[in-house]
Amino acid sequence: MGASQERNSSGPRSQGTLSLGSMSAPKWWLLGPGPGIDVPAPDMSTGEREMSWIADTYASTIGHYSLLWDINAHACVTGELISQGDIHGRISATGRGVFHGIENFISETSYMSILGMTPGFGDKIFVIQRFGNVGLHSMRYLHRFGAKCIAVGESDGSIWNPDGIDPKELEDFKLVLIHFYGIDTKYKHLNSGAAINCDFQSMAATWVRSGLFPKIIAEGANGPTTPEADKIFLERNIMVIPDLYLNAGGVTVSYFEKFGKHSATIPMVPTVEFQDRILGASEKDIVHSGLAYTMERSARQILCTAMKYNLGLDLRTAAYVNAIEKVFKGYNEAGVTFT
Repeated sequence: MGASQERNSSGPRSQGTLSLGSMSAPKWWLLGPGPGIDVPAPDMSTGEREMSWIADTYASTIGHYSLLWDINAHACVTGELISQGDIHGRISATGRGVFHGIENFISETSYMSILGMTPGFGDKIFVIQRFGNVGLHSMRYLHRFGAKCIAVGESDGSIWNPDGIDPKELEDFKLVLIHFYGIDTKYKHLNSGAAINCDFQSMAATWVRSGLFPKIIAEGANGPTTPEADKIFLERNIMVIPDLYLNAGGVTVSYFEKFGKHSATIPMVPTVEFQDRILGASEKDIVHSGLAYTMERSARQILCTAMKYNLGLDLRTAAYVNAIEKVFKGYNEAGVTFT
């Protein structure tokens, strides 16, 4: 779910706030299932502010009719402002999850040997497609751990610098300029369809073309690779880290948010041993730790499935098989399946 905002040259970037707010909580959704069943998250053209609007609208309308709904009203969406009940670490969660996902696979010696690469981020260069929330935060963490971004593609232009692009610097440029045209001259502009060599590529949005030559493609968006492109990548011995695993950082932290912020009526008393372990840790520290653990555990499961069925670099199939086996196990143990 998202809301669009028209931009024009006659006003600042925030122009259209009132019209955007009026369409952020459509009637068809307000009358829908509600908290715990249908929980929208921020996406293109929606952020913390818009999600807070939706939560407030729901709480003051549908959520007002019943005490039961009032308790969970603000759990009808995720990704609100911290002051409105969100959890620290949610904004960067999807991008951070992309980083952890890449980290788990790029540290796997057996797979790196297939790709002819050394494990770790130290000597790697990468490209980002789309510099939104996911692209920015995944770029920040990859940059922080030693990888070098040499190109960034956006809907209105692409830039390239063989010496590396600083994520903070690029973020500041885009906040002022809004688009990539007119960006600092030390970044060269790329023609549409230009191909460059890199170690891995993170796709925060859009689709990919067969003219690009990374060794790893990380799908930070939903469905950015067409089935035809997927076949080409496998033929070219390119590892694709699939979207259904890689971009799950946001919904994972939303799960933490639900049980951390919206379960006040459920008494949860940690043991003394557990309290000692988390002594001094902030909410953000706990969220980051939980996210890293979840992404690592899921990566191990996918790798084990790939090895079990001899799937090689076909991690998408391994992820699907792993998910289906979990569903089957649940039904089978409940006694509702027949084999």
